[in-house]
Amino acid sequence: MSDQMNEELNEMKSFSVGDKVSGKVTKVEDNQAFVDVGYKVDGILPISELSNLYVEKVSDVLSVDDQVEVQITKATDEELLLSKKTLQAEEAWASLQQAFEENETIEATVSEVVKGGLVVDVGVRGFIPASLVERFFVEDFTDYKGKALRLKVIELDRSKNKLILSQRAVQEQELVEKKKDIIATIQAGDTVSGMVQRLTNFGAFVDVGGVDGLVHISQISHEHVEHPEKVLSKGQTVQVKVLSVDRDSERISLSIKETLSGPWDQIQDSVAVGAIIEGTVKRLVSFGAFVEVLPGVEGLVHISQISDRHIGTPQEVLTVGETVKVKVLDVSEAERRVSLSIREANEDIERKETRSYEKSANDESSGFSLGDMIGDQLKKYRG
Repeated sequence: MSDQMNEELNEMKSFSVGDKVSGKVTKVEDNQAFVDVGYKVDGILPISELSNLYVEKVSDVLSVDDQVEVQITKATDEELLLSKKTLQAEEAWASLQQAFEENETIEATVSEVVKGGLVVDVGVRGFIPASLVERFFVEDFTDYKGKALRLKVIELDRSKNKLILSQRAVQEQELVEKKKDIIATIQAGDTVSGMVQRLTNFGAFVDVGGVDGLVHISQISHEHVEHPEKVLSKGQTVQVKVLSVDRDSERISLSIKETLSGPWDQIQDSVAVGAIIEGTVKRLVSFGAFVEVLPGVEGLVHISQISDRHIGTPQEVLTVGETVKVKVLDVSEAERRVSLSIREANEDIERKETRSYEKSANDESSGFSLGDMIGDQLKKYRG
């Protein structure tokens, strides 16, 4: 036996099933590629051993002169079979197991959009269920093909070749971290921009940088709000003032009202002392009545200022919802207080009406016509 043949035999024996080798692609056909790995014959890499994903043609994945890492699946004197996907899978499962155990984030590109979710190639076939793609509902995943995603390993079972991934888990983890940062830095008194996320009977939840804060219904407007849906809508951008931050329970109280010009701002320009204005009785209490004179502005009519006669309770002469004339006795913008009088308003109105009547009566009694004057002159002339 020649030295060359001995060398070839020794080289052939050095290849065993399971060995990992590197080689150069020498020829590409539709269903297979030939790879020079230093063996006496080129190894055959079938299309089925290229990837865990579907490959239509070998040329879609490989070209002549490409360097590839492969694993020996069969080695005989006449034939050497190779696998790229087996080697990739070996390495991928080990890496994925580590990522799963250490809660690491991996990256992958969407290769297929299938019923129920997305498929990615991470050395093995990974599946992202539709519910784990985003934090929100997605109706059409067509645009996701070719898109790079950051993912968490949710479930893996090598024996069943099962790998479940989630982009939503990455988003939720980032949200938790972002929430901690916001809670740590936001301060009572800050005014920030937010987006309305949810509306409830008792208020609105507003997202301020990734954290939902509550705007209680009483803090939505200076005016009375029956239901938040009457004045706010989901997705609306609003300015809010931070009222309080509870870092232990991670709760933030917000106010939209505090960012708006209130009805008490420059109230003296709208409600002048001495003016007689119209208002609506809102509340009756033992010591008087509260009358709304502007939206969000209520003034007190003390019981002594309700009627010109003695009354035991305001209910004797007033009812809630009744429209009344009131005179402004005093206004304090700083104390947000307006003092009113129904009695003095009525007295002023009566005096004005009396004066108007007396003036009208005097005009009528002192008036005379041209006929009267000519008649008097004619009498004098004839007389």
